[in-house]
Amino acid sequence: MTKKPKKSFKIIKKEASIPRRINLLFFVIVCLFTFLVLRLAQMQLANKSFYDKKLSATNTYTVKQSQPRGQIYDSAGNVLVANEIKQVLVFTRSNTTTAEDMKDLAQKLSTLVTLTETKVTTRAKKDYYLADQSVYAQVVKNLPDKKKYDNYGNKLTEATIYANAVEAVTDDQIAYSDEELKQVYLFNQMNSVSVFNSVNLKTADLTEDQIAYIVANQSKLSGISVSTNWEREKVNTSIASIIGTVSSEEAGLPKEEAEDYLKKGYALNDRVGTSYLEKSYEEYLQGTHTIRKITTDKKGKIVSDQVTTEGKSGKNLKLTINSNFQTAVEGILSKYYQADLDAGFATYSEGAYVVALNPQTGGVLAMAGLSHETGETTASPDALGTITDVFVPGSVVKAATISAGWESGVISGNQVLADQSINLAGSAPIKSWFTGSNSTNITAAQALEYSSNTYMVQIALKMMGQEYYSGMALMTSGMQEAMEKLRSTFAEYGLGVDTGLDVSGESIGLTSSDYTASNVLTEAFGQYDSYTVLQLAQYAATVANGGNRVAPHLVEGIYDADDSGGVGTLSKSIDTKVLNQINISSDDMAVLQQGFYQVVNSSSGYATGTKMRGSSVTIAGKTGTAETYAKASNGDIVTTVNSSVLAYDYSTSSDSKIAVAVIIPHLTSDENYSNQLIAKDIIDLYMQSYVNQ
Repeated sequence: MTKKPKKSFKIIKKEASIPRRINLLFFVIVCLFTFLVLRLAQMQLANKSFYDKKLSATNTYTVKQSQPRGQIYDSAGNVLVANEIKQVLVFTRSNTTTAEDMKDLAQKLSTLVTLTETKVTTRAKKDYYLADQSVYAQVVKNLPDKKKYDNYGNKLTEATIYANAVEAVTDDQIAYSDEELKQVYLFNQMNSVSVFNSVNLKTADLTEDQIAYIVANQSKLSGISVSTNWEREKVNTSIASIIGTVSSEEAGLPKEEAEDYLKKGYALNDRVGTSYLEKSYEEYLQGTHTIRKITTDKKGKIVSDQVTTEGKSGKNLKLTINSNFQTAVEGILSKYYQADLDAGFATYSEGAYVVALNPQTGGVLAMAGLSHETGETTASPDALGTITDVFVPGSVVKAATISAGWESGVISGNQVLADQSINLAGSAPIKSWFTGSNSTNITAAQALEYSSNTYMVQIALKMMGQEYYSGMALMTSGMQEAMEKLRSTFAEYGLGVDTGLDVSGESIGLTSSDYTASNVLTEAFGQYDSYTVLQLAQYAATVANGGNRVAPHLVEGIYDADDSGGVGTLSKSIDTKVLNQINISSDDMAVLQQGFYQVVNSSSGYATGTKMRGSSVTIAGKTGTAETYAKASNGDIVTTVNSSVLAYDYSTSSDSKIAVAVIIPHLTSDENYSNQLIAKDIIDLYMQSYVNQ
């Protein structure tokens, strides 16, 4: 078979156009160069000012330094709350300070000062351990890749890597000695400070030698200086609990209120009032900040450090309470309550409480309380209980009940009603303590004088739209309306509502919404709702001054601090604040005042307040006894009474100087008449010592 000859192909190469490529490259270079020139022109001509600002850009820091808090004085100018000034070490963190710098500084300081505590958290120990850059670098190097990079191989944020490094530090690595813990303690305080802010380092009181050495070697202790700091210092007084507390530097602003405080210009570590008087007058007691503006350039170098606002100490408060009178009131209360304890009458009593007010201004003259534990033979101070604890008061409410009858139109003037046994179908008879088998016609003033329960019950029945007759069935009709009217009138006197006290935290009493028609009747003579002693004192003051409910206040005035160390110069007086007037005529108010006068000064054997006679001044008042119950240690229920009294110095011109409310709950007997004797002695002391001198 003949093979076909193979075909041959000739490959012809086309020569590259080198000149064309060179020209293209040259064209690209020219375009890029042109673009660069145009861009430079734009930057230097059109946007010159923008880039000039970039080159000269700076950072500005605002630094706030707090000033001492205002002090608190009694009405005589005696200091109750002061600031204890101490020399302290201050660390100020610059913008170039590193963690390693602070660790080195802590090691130096630990040998120079004395520490009273070295308690630190595990996290603080780990931060101290990682402060060395070489140590931190090694810990990070040993971390697994997933602790340093994400799933795409990108490096995690520095904060995340640091958190992972903290987690990787073992307990063995932070098993510090006592000496090392001192360093950790100091480092932790410095490490909590932001740039250009300061912290007062917690140490024992600095000695003169320590201060001298630190000042002399300040160049070797970068960021450390000696300054003054203050700590709140209270005089030992029973009203310390009502004065309240101030937060520490560590706690700073309360978390739940921090946002509001920051809007007002506070710093996070500012110490603020956290309760009662300190909190209520925070805006005055808090000093104004010294404010510095610190400017740094792009390299972190300080180019300006300027004080823009000079701070001032907080304003001082002067109270309405005289410390000597307060102490004397406490003594009177303790004397009679101890007598009840010694007699076995106060075994189940939880304490005794008294409040004295100026009826004209509402100024608080004294707030004293005693707290007692069942079975104990002594009691402890509890002034705070005068505004927080509530009690069923008994017959002292009867003036308010008569007022409710007048306001509802069911009685008028000094109306006569029969004091008689109230016999309701299916219920035990309701009687006054003096009621016999016969009825006795009495006036409204006499109903107060004799403390008639049945007079008040008849008012309540009339308010419910039910006229009393023996054997009648008590209906629920009108029950809600009557209770609302009673409580509304009681509120006019301050019972069951906010008194307007200038200190937050007071109770408004206990007024249940779950009641029966029978409760409406017992409410009328003080055997249902519960009130604070302050509310009872406001009620007494309202009767004493002729019908104006005045807001009680502890602060008499606000003063600008001066260099003399005294109260200072008056900045603002606390004015008398009338909350409301009792909605009755002046003639009707005179009936109530006459009834209060007769309670103490009547020649009748039925007058209930005669133990308040014999004072250097004439006293008017109203006694109360509420039947209550207590549980004995063996579980038995014991019948007890809440013994109360309202009293004031009597004046026909309604110009009384002092009104007092006293309550001693859960006595097994009130035969000692402690309530009346306490009120009498307090009024007598005040009038002799501060009015009729």
